Amino acid sequence: MPLFPGYRAVMVKQGPIPAFVHGLYEYIGGIALIVLPLVLGYDSGSATAVSIVLGVLVIFLTATTSWTTSLVNSVPLPVHILLDYALAAILIASPFLFSFSDESTPTAVFIAAGIIQLLVAIGTRYRKEDAPEAGRRRRREAKRAVRDDEIPEFEPPPRS
Repeated sequence: MPLFPGYRAVMVKQGPIPAFVHGLYEYIGGIALIVLPLVLGYDSGSATAVSIVLGVLVIFLTATTSWTTSLVNSVPLPVHILLDYALAAILIASPFLFSFSDESTPTAVFIAAGIIQLLVAIGTRYRKEDAPEAGRRRRREAKRAVRDDEIPEFEPPPRS
């Protein structure tokens, strides 16, 4: 049974960023979210906490998604895609939701990270193009193929 009935895999648009690069970006981005508050010295405790928690969640999500860079294949790809968009929204809204918008450094980092996350999520090539095309060709060929009951009987010529 599909995860989202009524939606097919072709609903996911294809971008120029390979899935493997997207996965590497998420590991690097998660590590950056954990390290940046410590390196840049955020004054706000909420900015530090939110950054570290989101960094851990990004690494966990990337490591558990059924995908090329995962360690454990347990989160379906459509769920990962939705969470990528949710993460972008949370990153952009965090300075205002968690009251650290008066501190310029974490606010800039969170908004920039959210925009980059959104662009990477939009620009990722989630499916391989070869597999669907091959499947379509096979289906077209199968429609044109002669069915077994349409094959004429063959009788060998009589021997003289």
